Amino acid sequence: MRLRGGDSCSELAQIKEFSEWILKVGDGDAGDWNDGKVELELPNDILIHHTGDPIASIVDAIYPSLENQPSNPEYLLERTILAPTQEIVDLVNDYILSRINGTEKIYFSSDEVSKDESNIGVRDLYSTKFLNSIKCSTLPNHELKLKVGAIVMLIQNIDQSRGLYNGT
Repeated sequence: MRLRGGDSCSELAQIKEFSEWILKVGDGDAGDWNDGKVELELPNDILIHHTGDPIASIVDAIYPSLENQPSNPEYLLERTILAPTQEIVDLVNDYILSRINGTEKIYFSSDEVSKDESNIGVRDLYSTKFLNSIKCSTLPNHELKLKVGAIVMLIQNIDQSRGLYNGT
């Protein structure tokens, strides 16, 4: 586990307690069994309470004062939002982008199938509209929206010598 050390004894004790709890969750030893499922009570300090839009609540909790921090790399490096589906990722990305000041620029993927001989028939099999609608974690979306100061993560290696690789 990657946990940074605390400044005080109480912080170290809290980190140790959280570490033990998260290991129990991972090992399946936390919570009470109920008909083959585990009922797990989450500590109140890790819950995000919301009254309206859950996406806004999560983003506001993880990226407080986002409008004032877009060029601060430490602020961005210390935070992340994990999402269970690509649809949720797109909702979070759209919401964060709407919070960043500036003009949005939209980039589109190529919508032509290669005219290589090995692709004969493929051009007729899949419509451009269908190809542009495909959304999965290993393929970039057809439409990429960006603003200056937007948070971007690369999903492919581009130039490792310049630090542009998958996950940065």
